[in-house]
Formats: sequence, structure tokens, C-alpha cells
Amino acid sequence: MSKQEVCLLIGRDETVLWCDASDSPVLLPDSRARWEAIWRWRNELVEVTHSHPEGPLGFSAEDETTMAALAQALGRAPRFSVVAPEGMVARVEGQDVSVPEEPWWTEPLREASGMRPGRL
Repeated sequence: MSKQEVCLLIGRDETVLWCDASDSPVLLPDSRARWEAIWRWRNELVEVTHSHPEGPLGFSAEDETTMAALAQALGRAPRFSVVAPEGMVARVEGQDVSVPEEPWWTEPLREASGMRPGRL
């Protein structure tokens, strides 16, 4: 399976509200469909996560501008996170923190992204 970045919109109770993927392991271009899904699910949206199948375990400069735009559009900042082969990082109160106990959806996200099962 080829690697690709995948985005999930997560709602209350860890519900996956929406998913899309790119055809690249290092880029997830903006998508009108994704923005429409974010707006459609805005009241239920708790977290926006995406994969970095080739790393890094952290937010890119493009991620930073997207997170700022989302927070401005929604009038609040949902939790943002990145899942990489070696772990998961989330933005919590402006700080990036490691997530030692990953949610159930991280393994399916890694699989859909073409990452090896399990953490390194």
C-alpha cells in the first residue's frame, strides 16, 4: 500500500465524523469538501487530526496556518493532532504534547495512511 496523508474529523465520544485522504505522503492540500464537512459538523467537532506517514511527529508550517484559519472560522480552536509512525502529538492550550494513550482511531488512521501497524 502506498503512503498518503489522511485527515479525520473527530466528534464527541471519539466518533469519526468525516475522513479524506491525499495522494501524497507529505502533503494534504486544502479541499473544499473538507472545509464544507468542518462547517457541517462544526457543533459536534472536537478534534481535527491528520497523519504524517513519513514524519515528522509534529505540525508543519502549513498545518500551523490551517489551524489558525480553522480556529478563526469556527470562533474556537478544536484540538489538533498529528499521528506519525512513532507516536501522536496534540496541541493543548497552545502547547504541543505527546499523547501516550492514543485513541482507538489512531491504528485505523495509520493503516489508511500506509504506515506499519503499531508504534515504533
